[in-house]
Amino acid sequence: MTGRSHTSTRGRPVTPALTVDAFFLSGRKLLLVRRRYPPFEERWALPGGFVELGESCETAVLRELHEETGTRGRIVRLLGVYSDPKRDPRGPSASVVYQVAGRRKAARGGDDAREARWWPFESLPPLAFDHEQIVADAKVTLRRRPSSRS
Repeated sequence: MTGRSHTSTRGRPVTPALTVDAFFLSGRKLLLVRRRYPPFEERWALPGGFVELGESCETAVLRELHEETGTRGRIVRLLGVYSDPKRDPRGPSASVVYQVAGRRKAARGGDDAREARWWPFESLPPLAFDHEQIVADAKVTLRRRPSSRS
């Protein structure tokens, strides 16, 4: 242990916020959302958000995907967990990132997303948070183990 307290003054654990992100690649297009609010307002990001109390990460990622883009999908695999304490300027967070598949349909921004759009996978805009690292890691993973369907 580092000597830092892991509990609040009320005895409850103090931990990073838990978030989820959806990596939804269909053909050669990746689904992204333009953020409506800070941090990274107006920047593009993977669809995602905070896990709610009583909700699993798997349920949260599919809920966030639908709320932010109007699309539905199914989880293909866990791509990774990203937990750099500096990944979110609001404070420490850990994100569970899932590869999601489904039918590509017109996406629309909703909830925290101003806009949702399918981008050519090889020419993405600058991304918020650590999402460029997530995409780079996903490219390596997909080269090694392509999913059975996209």
